[in-house]
Amino acid sequence: MQSTSVNSKNLFKFIAGSAFGALMFLVPIPYGESFTTLLEFCKNSLKGLFGGSLVYILCTLVLIGSVMSVYDYLCKPNWIRKNHYFSKAFSTTPFYLVSKVLGAVVACMVVFGFGPEFITSIDTGATMVDLCCTLVCIVLSFSFLLPFLTDCGIMEFLGVILRPVVRPLFKVPGRASVDLIASWFGASNAAVILTREQYMKGYYTKREAGYIMTNFSLVSIPFCLLIADTIGIANLFPAFYLCICLVGVVLAVILCRIPPISTIPDTYQEQVGKRLEEDTPDNKSLMAHAVELSCKRAETFTAKTVVSGGMEVVMGMLFDLIPIVLSWGTLALIIATYTPVFDIISYPMGMYMQLLGVEEAFAVAPATLVGFTDMFIPALLIGGIESVKTKFIIGVLSLVQIIYLTEVGAIIIKSEIPLNLWKLFVLFLERTVIAIPIIVLFANMVL
Repeated sequence: MQSTSVNSKNLFKFIAGSAFGALMFLVPIPYGESFTTLLEFCKNSLKGLFGGSLVYILCTLVLIGSVMSVYDYLCKPNWIRKNHYFSKAFSTTPFYLVSKVLGAVVACMVVFGFGPEFITSIDTGATMVDLCCTLVCIVLSFSFLLPFLTDCGIMEFLGVILRPVVRPLFKVPGRASVDLIASWFGASNAAVILTREQYMKGYYTKREAGYIMTNFSLVSIPFCLLIADTIGIANLFPAFYLCICLVGVVLAVILCRIPPISTIPDTYQEQVGKRLEEDTPDNKSLMAHAVELSCKRAETFTAKTVVSGGMEVVMGMLFDLIPIVLSWGTLALIIATYTPVFDIISYPMGMYMQLLGVEEAFAVAPATLVGFTDMFIPALLIGGIESVKTKFIIGVLSLVQIIYLTEVGAIIIKSEIPLNLWKLFVLFLERTVIAIPIIVLFANMVL
């Protein structure tokens, strides 16, 4: 490695660019009674700016994505296949093509008010349309800001500095700490997209990316406060959030060492290969190596990389991913809302919690598994529960399960990480079964 990368120009790009990226993604700012990030503020501002027209914008984007994908699949035009951005947005497999078409159908039904109620109701399709509208605003907010966080050197700097702690504890690069902070104060789906982009650029292996997506993409602090308020325990929020953090760390330490995470190939994206450099040479100090790697990374940062990187994320997310999230999320919510599937399969969870002494165990058992579809449903299911301790347990559990199909599951499955629906469900069950006794112990100590 050449030390000539460390010069005033690269240092300025590293410090100024990384400071801007950190300010937008990582620095918490007061917002009401909680904290948020400038990125989250931008997202909310965009939602306010678009107002009622946002659902029509979403519907138009989803329709374009499905129509163009059908055209690409049938006609295979060179102007799509040979264009990097268009192929990323519209070239797809038969399975995902059907998913995109179904997403367009759901969007039209909800927005224009026709079709069966089990698809268009506020519990199913309407919820997913609202979530996807939020995703549109997130993508538009962060696509052209993401390079300041990933390409200016801050991830290299933190990767070297934190590697001695993060690598032995979680078996991931030190730069994964950025993903964790981004989700703590921002949004878990934004952190998953960040991880996916880092994998595609050769900074995470398949195993590392899959592990980070399913363990580090915690729900943001504002949403945790919303859940606590919804179930009526906002007065216990300090203990509530402390429990979330402690259980999250324990789960992360355990799950990186057992299947299915441990069985994922520990290999880099084939077309890119390994680009990670965090090992500190014997003849350099930790700080000197961190600064050198950061400057080397910042040296390649230009306005062109911001535009090209942003366009790639925008095209892939708006026209490819969001329609699939819409179709899969709606199907998951239909199953959760209109079928007894979760009531039936949750009976063993009721026995498990009863054995641990949880009050009203069978009444809240469905809430322990229905979170696999959406993270907000468990809070709605336990509204009639009287036990404050049980509300605390289920509330914490719903926020450490992480793998919600409507929020992050569809994004993970659509990525190139080898985590299919079955493996995600196994991970969800592992997180649930391991977390419950820890949460119960904590609740018994503080309540």
